[in-house]
Amino acid sequence: MRDVLEGRRSGIGRLLPFFGPALVTSVAYIDPGNFATNIQAGAHYGYRLLWVVLLANLIAMLFQALSAKLGIVTGRNLAEMCRDQFARPVVWAMWIASEIAAMATDLAEFLGGAIGLALLFNLPLLVGMLVTAIITYAILSLERSGFRPIELIIGSFVAIIALCYCAELFLAPVDWRSAALHAVLPQLPDASALFLAVGIIGATVMPHAVYLHSGLTQARAEARDDAQRRLLVRLSNQEVVIALSLAGVINMAMVLMASSAFHESHSDVASIETAYHTLAPLLGVAAAGIFLSSLIASGISSSAVGTLAGQMIMQGFVGFRIPIWLRRLVTMVPAFIVVAIGVDGTSALVWSQVALSLTLPIPMVALVLFTSRRDIMGNFVNPGPTTVGAVTAMILVLALNLVLLLQSVGIPIPGLAGAAG
Repeated sequence: MRDVLEGRRSGIGRLLPFFGPALVTSVAYIDPGNFATNIQAGAHYGYRLLWVVLLANLIAMLFQALSAKLGIVTGRNLAEMCRDQFARPVVWAMWIASEIAAMATDLAEFLGGAIGLALLFNLPLLVGMLVTAIITYAILSLERSGFRPIELIIGSFVAIIALCYCAELFLAPVDWRSAALHAVLPQLPDASALFLAVGIIGATVMPHAVYLHSGLTQARAEARDDAQRRLLVRLSNQEVVIALSLAGVINMAMVLMASSAFHESHSDVASIETAYHTLAPLLGVAAAGIFLSSLIASGISSSAVGTLAGQMIMQGFVGFRIPIWLRRLVTMVPAFIVVAIGVDGTSALVWSQVALSLTLPIPMVALVLFTSRRDIMGNFVNPGPTTVGAVTAMILVLALNLVLLLQSVGIPIPGLAGAAG
């Protein structure tokens, strides 16, 4: 790293020593919550919500880049900055909201891996949950050897998910012209599409990933002056574009697969379990097996990343740290409760993503506020266009959340219920 910062190494190879933080956080954008919302979007609405996936990924790129920059420039992560800059009651409220988001995140990730294992190996769901917990803890235990081993394992899981969906697209009959059109044509056919759109954004732009990225970059490389910090920020931005572009392609591939396989004849597919059982007769046993393999890889890797993020959030907001096994246990409890009381797994996944979307504006507002202050960022303060883009994205998320809340309490939204798609 020092050779790169001091100009003794150039070319594309100089990115490799710094490649890792965005790759790790990208797992949050392809977790089982994405499987649930993307399957429902593709099955119910065909390609018509692809634009939401693309938009959510662009918003994610912007905020992950800002989070990484905050860590590089200040040497502090987002949660620590909130503790330093805000009044104590605000800090405690933000911490509680962040913990709720962490539990919703872990519900999605833990349940997804467990469902995949249970279906693939014909296990009871509770056994699948136990196996997921053991594998996740084994990955987290590698943190004692430094963060690089975890980055390599997480990167391997991302590669598995990407290869699985490349294979799925070869097996599924995709209408590429229609897909290209709907990727750039905004529309919300009805109120249920709005619910899914908010869920897709909640599943893609993750609060814990926004917090985590700043922590992964805050002490990764020591910059001795602004020139070296500027280089670190530039390399970080390049990694964000590469890693989140891959995550975005995987998300869009999920919708494409669900649309081409289910929309015409099985638009009622609404759960991961039903999708698996329906895929086998439609596209073959291989397609169903590949689907579950990607789900398991997603659940295990994102569950590990979610636990790391939860630990960092707790330590940043309240200044103390608990053993990783205890942190893992606390965030697993809601998932076990959901299974024990018989709640449908996929419905729980989708609702967890909506909960995430409702808590998302909190770190978004804090991040934009900090990175727009010259007294905090110095020469790295956000330029005007970046601030405008970030504020616009915040307003969009807040507006979607407001509409969702109005719908939830039975207040109709004029022009939405009957909108044509």
